[in-house]
Amino acid sequence: MKYFILLYIVVINSCVAQESNRKLVWEENFDAKTLNEEVWNLELGDGCPSLCGWGNNECQIYTKNNHFIKEGNLVIQIRKEGNDYTSTKISTKNKKKFQYGKIELRAKLPIGKGLWPAFWMVGSNISEVGWPKCGEIDILEYVGRAPNKIFTSIHTQDSHGETINTKNTIIKDAEEGFHLYAIDWTKDKIEFFVDNNSVYTFSPKIKNDNTWPFNQPFYLILNGAVGGNFGGQDIDNTIFPQDFLIDYIRVYQ
Repeated sequence: MKYFILLYIVVINSCVAQESNRKLVWEENFDAKTLNEEVWNLELGDGCPSLCGWGNNECQIYTKNNHFIKEGNLVIQIRKEGNDYTSTKISTKNKKKFQYGKIELRAKLPIGKGLWPAFWMVGSNISEVGWPKCGEIDILEYVGRAPNKIFTSIHTQDSHGETINTKNTIIKDAEEGFHLYAIDWTKDKIEFFVDNNSVYTFSPKIKNDNTWPFNQPFYLILNGAVGGNFGGQDIDNTIFPQDFLIDYIRVYQ
């Protein structure tokens, strides 16, 4: 019995030591007056002509006018303006990329049927090899048609872009206040966390270009979509405007 207790203590101490050895290498606190465009790109339009509906039959148009910074939070405001839905999508493509580490977001979700806020990462070689061969890591996805559920997913060439490497987790107060969404990404696995609780781990036994494109740098994406294949076409038009609040993003390595 003493042996097992001692072994348990050693394992716990090892995990704590591993975490404490990591250093904060980058953070975005959104504490300036405007979005830092030296770090962030604004994606604009409806994806046409090359990727109409952003590849998912989404309804929103991304603009320069649907975000602002207030009280240390980036606010992505999702609106209905006439017959259009408008929102914001930003990425760090060609400006900031990361390979491995703990990547964490603190955010408050917009709520309502038809909304689809997300925090995700895409392989920086997407322009060369295309999607999904570049790989995609969905750290946070929420759809208003499925209350209290947080979706965490992986896309690879092996899955042909289908969402088969995924987990949805019931979070009873998901729509209330701020929550932490994170991954712990190493050369062997990607483990997903919500409020510091492990919810899903992806670690294929066979690792090659088709199953594990996660041995290269990835860049960050934040957006608030409306409708689409995942968000659903049954949109509640009485909910708008809705705010996706982002407190901070932190990367530890």
